[in-house]
Amino acid sequence: MPTWPDGPAVLRTPDGGRMPVRVAASFRARSRGLLGYDEPPDAALLLTPAQGVHTFGMRFAIDVAYLSRDLRVLAVRTMVPGRLGRPRLRARHVLEAPAGTLAARGVAPGARLAVEL
Repeated sequence: MPTWPDGPAVLRTPDGGRMPVRVAASFRARSRGLLGYDEPPDAALLLTPAQGVHTFGMRFAIDVAYLSRDLRVLAVRTMVPGRLGRPRLRARHVLEAPAGTLAARGVAPGARLAVEL
């Protein structure tokens, strides 16, 4: 399973594009996630390792992509604030982005993503 340090990276998406992503690999970074933001950030957030997320305390809706060990998309959901996402047992990473972002980039079940530092 790939490991990355906390911090900025680039995500290669199925549409052939690249989007900024912030890696949250430490317990502290994963716990904070997107909480405390008044509006969606410019970069997506990759939680690793992770199998599920919640949106308690968030102020905006997000897209959530559950990723396998090799960064294949298992499922994509849009979550509104105040919800608990169902954990995916096969997921090893979770990608969070502002609502509507992932579909626009072609991120759908079966797609393969890549992270570049």
